[in-house]
Amino acid sequence: MEVLQLLIVDDEMGIREGGKRALRNLTLNLPYIEEEYKFNIELAASGEEAIEKIDKKNYDIVLLDNKLPGIYGTDVLEYMSKKGVDSLTIMITAFASIETAVAATKHGAYDFLTKPFTPEDLRMAVHKAAKHYILTRMTKKLNEDKKKIRFQFISVLSHELKSPIAAVTNYLKIMQRRVGGEELAAYDSFIERSLQRMSGMQKLIFDLLDLTRIESGEKKRELLLYDIVEIMEECIKNHSEMAEKRGIKIHFEGPLSLEMNVDKVEIEIVINNLISNSIKYNVENGSVFAKIEENREEVIISVRDTGIGISKEDIPKLFKEFSRIKNQDTVNISGSGIGLSSVKKIAELYHGEAVVESKEGNGSNFIVKLSKK
Repeated sequence: MEVLQLLIVDDEMGIREGGKRALRNLTLNLPYIEEEYKFNIELAASGEEAIEKIDKKNYDIVLLDNKLPGIYGTDVLEYMSKKGVDSLTIMITAFASIETAVAATKHGAYDFLTKPFTPEDLRMAVHKAAKHYILTRMTKKLNEDKKKIRFQFISVLSHELKSPIAAVTNYLKIMQRRVGGEELAAYDSFIERSLQRMSGMQKLIFDLLDLTRIESGEKKRELLLYDIVEIMEECIKNHSEMAEKRGIKIHFEGPLSLEMNVDKVEIEIVINNLISNSIKYNVENGSVFAKIEENREEVIISVRDTGIGISKEDIPKLFKEFSRIKNQDTVNISGSGIGLSSVKKIAELYHGEAVVESKEGNGSNFIVKLSKK
């Protein structure tokens, strides 16, 4: 349970203690937020005491009487504004003049509560303020997360493209200077390496585009009846050349056909990522075992390899955006750390999940479950 810090500032003891009793058992449940919120309530009898408490502690909501002995509530509010205190303030006033309202609003007052008020009036005002505070905090966090993701996006893009671009540029300069002579065959290895580098960059760009389309929701989903087996066979065929170059054999087990309402592009993203990874992180002359099966509730797509496997510590990182497992076995394997994140997000679109079973040195088995409902 989350706790919101609340300060009641009023020179009347009855208002302070009555307010504390009225709010003591108040909880906040919002339909779109899992956490339940309750309030920790503290009291202050003057503006000076309020400032002293505010200097020592952060309060989420402040109930602030304006007519106080010594400095007024508007003075406290002005102090909070100048100090950049991030609290939501409800002004309590018995004589709500236009001047008071203007001054309070100028310094960031969120709402007003006029005396006399009932316990229910108080609870409604605090409930409204707390809801606003929580939503504002969530929006701020989302914006911060977006900035972090944007920074990660740019960092990954620049890092992953810098190396292959530099390599291809050097190969082209070697060919331009005719270092190997005039015979074109002398440059076959440079051409092959350049094509491999370009293929890696193309895969990175496609992965980024896939992730962007999924997260933005801009791509319209077209759920139609497709044969999942047919999509799997097509994806395996597309990766056959990549597998043959490393002597890797791809085996498929499944029914002759299995139809399901899916977005074909989404399923292709899932299978292509799993097949591609099972080849990249495999050993020379290894094997890949792709499988499709179903039960009453779901369709299960799995791809198992005989590759390098994943350590227990690294498994939790796999489906996070821009996360790549870096060790001596993967240092020369290109990748963006985006593909599996897309796989997980797509599985969740089908009310399913993406999981992995793996042990370092003993291969990996990636399993994607798609709900039929």
